[in-house]
Amino acid sequence: MKATAIGPSNIAFIKYWGKKDENLRLPENGSISMNLSDLTTTTTVEFLQNLREDSVIIDGKAEKKKIERVSKQLDRVRKIAKFPYKAKVVSQNNFPSGTGLSSSASGLAALTLAASKSAGLNLSEKELSILARQGSGSACRSVPDGFVEWLEGNTSETSYAYSLYPENYWDILDIVVVVSHDKKDISSTGGQKIVATSSFYKVRLSNINKKIELCKKLLSEKNFPEFGKLIEAEALELHAIMLTSSPSLIYWLPGTIKIMKLVKKWRSEGLAVYFTVNTGQDVHLIIEGKNKEILLEKLQKVKEIKKVIVNTPALGARLINKHLF
Repeated sequence: MKATAIGPSNIAFIKYWGKKDENLRLPENGSISMNLSDLTTTTTVEFLQNLREDSVIIDGKAEKKKIERVSKQLDRVRKIAKFPYKAKVVSQNNFPSGTGLSSSASGLAALTLAASKSAGLNLSEKELSILARQGSGSACRSVPDGFVEWLEGNTSETSYAYSLYPENYWDILDIVVVVSHDKKDISSTGGQKIVATSSFYKVRLSNINKKIELCKKLLSEKNFPEFGKLIEAEALELHAIMLTSSPSLIYWLPGTIKIMKLVKKWRSEGLAVYFTVNTGQDVHLIIEGKNKEILLEKLQKVKEIKKVIVNTPALGARLINKHLF
């Protein structure tokens, strides 16, 4: 049976960095995120008896490293479904991959849902989240709708994501500012392997649960100024860990810093906008919907910007009827 799914990327407000179990991708800490409407991956999967190996095309290319990762996830599905068939997979991203915009989250969420459905499985949201996590940690957050919490857990069954609020809960936007289309030098997976070399990492972990609870409180209150301050400070703290790891991880480019400094300037002038940055160079600007046009007008004047992508809070991974092959 052929099945197609759309998976959204997500932006983590409180981020995870570091794994307590590399194979199961169990995080050292929980996290809070929001699914994004216009950063998505569409994936079609069909298991076929006559295939000798998995056929995987991502954005028109068959890259060996990506094929291996997809096949490992398909193996997990095959194990649950208890059959040996290989699969044809075609996947398309509507945004640049490998630049810190969490294409692995959208990609593995879409793959997990499409593959499980193609295999004849009817997994629950929790089961899908657990399975997606094993392919890419942040993918588990792209399964539920809207605003999401990923529980840290100590076992595979207790580490999963669930929806805190639906996608229409709060009229805030994530406006992605792309400052470069270049792929980052070190992957998130590679970067997390050296996280313990930062002398500040233990301090971060000792405070992270309080920060998660505060984020949930501010979400419940829709307290945008305090929420914005929290997530901006969180992003800077995370990158402080990266900068002080050995070897150091420097994901920012001059354009990244330019945008961050402009955000602080605009805020001093009265525009309530805050930034967060994942493991890459592009910047996510968080703003209330009512201020969208004011911000977009300002961004048009910044020459370092290659592209702007406006995201509303979004549904999680879902099946569609339009297949890619």
